[in-house]
Amino acid sequence: MRKNNKLIALTAVITLLLSLNACESNGLNSNNSVESKQSQNVEAVFTPTSKPKPTNTPAPTKKPTKATTNTPAAGIKESSAYKYGGKTYKIIEVDGGDMSGSRRANVAVDVGYGDRVYWALTNKYGQLIHVIAKKVVLQDDNKEPVTSAGRYYPDEANVPGTERADLDQGHVIADSLGGVSNAYNITPQNSTLNRHGDQAYMEKVIRDAGGCKDFVATITYPDTDTQIPSHYHFEYVLKGNKVVDDFDNVDPDKVNASLTPIPKKATTTKPSNEKKELKRIDTNGNGKVTIAEAKAAGYKMPIYKDNWLYKYMDDRDGDGKVGE
Repeated sequence: MRKNNKLIALTAVITLLLSLNACESNGLNSNNSVESKQSQNVEAVFTPTSKPKPTNTPAPTKKPTKATTNTPAAGIKESSAYKYGGKTYKIIEVDGGDMSGSRRANVAVDVGYGDRVYWALTNKYGQLIHVIAKKVVLQDDNKEPVTSAGRYYPDEANVPGTERADLDQGHVIADSLGGVSNAYNITPQNSTLNRHGDQAYMEKVIRDAGGCKDFVATITYPDTDTQIPSHYHFEYVLKGNKVVDDFDNVDPDKVNASLTPIPKKATTTKPSNEKKELKRIDTNGNGKVTIAEAKAAGYKMPIYKDNWLYKYMDDRDGDGKVGE
């Protein structure tokens, strides 16, 4: 009986130990499961979402555009064309001393000597119709190679018509004003007009002023077959003042001689105060009196050489009267 009691006790102890061991094993597995779930939850919370990496590339910038300007009266130079008056002219290069006398149609040629830019334009008939210069720069015989006669070249282009005895190879922009001598700057011009008349006077005025700006010559013809102009129209700015010159391609002496003589005014009385009277007439105060100024002051034309006002006026043709 005592042995049986011991055996029962021993069995109970073993059973208890096995039970404890099983409990510990179950608790450990349970803890591991919780820790695993917690670990998964942590990873789910802190795993970063995918984002694009920042870059240092700067934002694209627009290329600056060229400034645009209003079209100048003298036109716009392009890479292969020159535009003026709503028309386009092909730019070609012609030697300044080319004597051939022929011209191409609808072209633009630079007829300024050296660095000067003077554009000559032809129409569809090859007639020279415009010469344009933003700035007319005088010839510099101290720095530029010129002849003893003040010429860049020994002769001028033989434009058809210049073979006539009464017509010169007339420059539109003279050598003295920086113009070359090819056919794109030469027209057959009446020799008296060219040497002593309005053309010569205009060139002298520009020279005396040291040059001019915004020069535009417009040349017209009686028909489409000839290269001999019938009329010249010039516009330019001289010391801030716009000047307009118009004259026909004729001998001014013959024209004046053909006019009906106007009776000479008997009254040539000198005013009691010449200085005061001159100041009244000479509205711009330049010491010269124009026909317009004299007329505005009440003087009738023409003004003759024996009139006190004559010496303040410009007798272009030297015939002893102004405003005829």
